Amino acid sequence: MEKARDGIRRGQTPFGACIVREDRVIACEHNVVWKSTDITAHAEVHAIRKACEKLKTIDLTGCEIYSTCEPCPMCFSAIHWARISTIYYGATIADAKVLGFNELRLSNRKIKTLAGSHLAVRGPFMRSECLRLFKEFARKKPGKLY
Repeated sequence: MEKARDGIRRGQTPFGACIVREDRVIACEHNVVWKSTDITAHAEVHAIRKACEKLKTIDLTGCEIYSTCEPCPMCFSAIHWARISTIYYGATIADAKVLGFNELRLSNRKIKTLAGSHLAVRGPFMRSECLRLFKEFARKKPGKLY
């Protein structure tokens, strides 16, 4: 959550993700969509890129990802392809949609079922704390969503 807060301070959206293996943080990143002008630079994808670079592999077997918001379908797919075992998330896709983000209303559990993914999906955890990040963002960047 602190990484997401750092992103908000840097003018980004309130999304952060952390990849952990054996209780050790491998990568912790925030969304950099506006900074990079790359619509795919969501926190989860950014964290996966950093973790792969750090570990010098595209196989993140044994890793878990913690995200301030339920990953979108693009991020879910990247997490699946990276072979991460578990997603832990705070706010839901529905929460992000209600707050005005351009989300597809397709939960991780639904994607998992439809796609037959190996991923374990856990959440929402600390949802109220993650929703506070959304409110902080809304105060600083009223009306600025994507």
